[in-house]
Order: sequence, then C-alpha cells, then structure tokens
Amino acid sequence: MYPSVLSIFALLTSSLLSASSIALQPNSSSLVVYNGDIGLVHETRKLLLDKGKQSLIFSDVASSVQTDSVNVMFPNGVTLYSQQYRFDQIDARKLAQAHLSREVKFYLQTGSDLLFKSGILLSADPQAVVKTAQGEIFTVPVSALIFSDIPKELITKPSLVWNIDAPQKSITALSLDYLIDSISWKSDYILNLSKNSADLSGWITINNRSGKAFKETKLSVLAGDINRVKAAGSRYFMAKAALSESDSVAVAESSREGYHLYQIPFAVTLANNEKTQIKFLDVKKIPIERKYDVQLSNPFYFQGEIKHPVNQYLEIKSLDIPLPTGTIRSYSKEQETTLLLGESHIEHTPLHQKIKVALGMNFDLLVKEKLISTSSDRYYLDTKVSYELVNRSKEAKMIQLLVPFIKREDGQSLVDTNEKYYWKSGNQLAFDLLLKADSKKVIDVHFRNKH
Repeated sequence: MYPSVLSIFALLTSSLLSASSIALQPNSSSLVVYNGDIGLVHETRKLLLDKGKQSLIFSDVASSVQTDSVNVMFPNGVTLYSQQYRFDQIDARKLAQAHLSREVKFYLQTGSDLLFKSGILLSADPQAVVKTAQGEIFTVPVSALIFSDIPKELITKPSLVWNIDAPQKSITALSLDYLIDSISWKSDYILNLSKNSADLSGWITINNRSGKAFKETKLSVLAGDINRVKAAGSRYFMAKAALSESDSVAVAESSREGYHLYQIPFAVTLANNEKTQIKFLDVKKIPIERKYDVQLSNPFYFQGEIKHPVNQYLEIKSLDIPLPTGTIRSYSKEQETTLLLGESHIEHTPLHQKIKVALGMNFDLLVKEKLISTSSDRYYLDTKVSYELVNRSKEAKMIQLLVPFIKREDGQSLVDTNEKYYWKSGNQLAFDLLLKADSKKVIDVHFRNKH
C-alpha cells in the first residue's frame, strides 16, 4: 500500500531541505481581491511529513507576500517553531559559495583551446581555488567554474520555510492564508443607449502584479474600503501588456458587513503580470432620462458677460443592484455606426440610488449671463443679471440653471424674477426652464443679500 500512496506525491516540489514535501498544486484555493491593491490567498495542500524536526519549503508563494500576515495551520500534534521568507537570486558567487568542499569542473585557457579539469573547490572569494585529485591547486576566475546542479540550500523561488516537529511520519494536509500586494481590481461599465432606455453591462478587471500565477482558483472581489494600517514602503513590479476576457456568466453578489462581495461562479486562471476581464453584470431596458444643466457664476462677483456650454447627462432613477466604483462609457448607434457619447465616473453606489451619468457638452445649447447693474454697498450685495438661453436643436429641452446663492434665514435675502426657482443642496439657486425647439429665451433676476 505504501508505494501506491507515495505515487500521489510524484509531482512534489524538488527543492527540499528534507524528505518532507508539499504538493506542487493545491487541493483547493481561493483569492479575494480588495480595493487598495491587496488580495487574500487561501489554499489547502497535501503534505508528506517525516517524523521529527524538519524544514518545509513552500516555493509557490507570491513574491509580494506580506510575511507578517501568513496564517498556516498544520495538523494536531505538529509543532511550528519558526517561519522564514527566503529568495536566493542566483549569481556566480552564490553558486560557488554553495559548492565549497564539493567537486566542480573548471576550464583553463591554453592558447586558443580550453582545457577542462575537475577538483574540490576550496575557496571562491574573490578567486576560485580548486585542488585536483593529482594534488594540483589551480586559481581561476569564478566564471571559469562549471556547476552540474543547484545546491538544495539555495532557494531560487520566493519561498516560505517552516521549521516544524512532527510526532510521526504521515500523509496529511495543511491550510494556508496570507495577504499579497500588487493585485487590484476595478469595474467598468458599458451603457448602450436607445431612445428612453439603456442596456448596462459591467466588467471586472483583475490586474495581477503580485509575483504569482493563480490556476483554476475560486475568485471573489470585495467592493468597499476596508481600514488598513499604513505600511512604510511599497513594492514595484514590471508589467507586460496582455489582456484576456471571459464569457458572460452570472456573478453572485452579496452584502457582507457593510461591503459587497462579488463571487465569480467558475474557476479562474490569473497569469502574473497580466490583466483578466470578467463580465459580471448585464441589465436590459433600464429607464433613463436625459437632462441638461449649466453651472453659472456667483451673481455678486462677476463682471461683464460670460458664455457657458451646457452639460448633458443621463439619469437612472433606481437599480435593484449595487454598483462598485468605476467608469461608465456610454454608446449609441447611428445607423450602422457606433458612437462614444461620453465617459463618467461613479462611486460605490448602493441599490435604489439615483445615478447621474455625464456625457459631455451639448453642441446645440448655450447659456449667456450678463451683468445688467450692481448697487452693492457696505451692508448689502445687490445685483441684476440677465440670462439668455439658446436651443438650436430640433427638440424642446429642459435646462436647469444653477446659480451659487446662499439663502439667509433672517429674511435678508431677495430673489426677484418672473420665473419659478428653488434651492438645491442648500447653497444653489435652481431654475428649470423649458426651451422650445430652435428658440431663445431671456430671463432677468434681481439678487440681494445682506453681507
């Protein structure tokens, strides 16, 4: 039975300090990616233990591992004494030092030919000193040494080394959790517009620069900003340009302790230094309303005449799903041509929250403000302003004028005009004005406020 059990571990890591070993591939793995360039890795792996004190090398850890976050759990009875993070970047000097007192090959330059010999390496600092079986001692450059292998004490991949004591030889498993840096996610949205509705699709993009590839892992992303202790430094990694996409599959969303978790319902492979995109949202026929507004000057602090372009945007009254922060790109079709209408950023948006999607400046709408008169003194700010609204489109438009104006609660404020108005956000005066197609409208407003 024992040989058949050992066959389970035919593919175990070869860089070992003892006969004990950890399986190359996990039994199960998961990854949660957070806002803030961190990820939480969880794995379980098969484990072959010898009896007694030993060192286990786990060579499949991300190079960006936060070593103080490692949570490894061994079976009952196994004592963990210490943990080390090791990564020996190989060079000629390190290889030579690791071969001291071992037989090595070397070569000598004899004219245009090379003479190869072998012997015991006695020293390698700074020159290599080698003694042959014939008792000859040669001094050669370290670069002239020829090595047949990499000594097991050199760990050539980022690795965690666990120093443990096991009560007996066994085939068992370990559980491991740790945080990694340099992995991030973001969400992007595509809004395809028709006349009074739109289709919304959402994509999760994982940017993995963590120094580790994840194969067939259970992936989740968490929307929200968790509290973290600030670290002293940062890690930086070279990136390569690569992109892959997945098919559209329903992603499970759930609320967790004030955050929102999005769980990918299929195993995901994330290559190191690459981006992976996953479609997580697809909502059809969302009612939309087109709106137009313009931010005007403070009536008490401008002179002369100013022209303002008019902002155009879409308003989504409510969605039955929360949206993680991201960029919304709005598109429409003109015959067979697709047009980008604008890009807009949204913050984390709870469900049933109104969403404003900015498009850009409307070509056919213009608002001009003109100072008519001012009679301000040391007690009052007093100004008369004219607003001219122009609509050169073929459709009627409702334009909202937004004027900075703080209303005093003591009755010392005056707004005199023939148009209806209201206060918005407590410090803006708002006019909602309907303009017919290809028309112009002028309104005059008298503003007065006590200093």
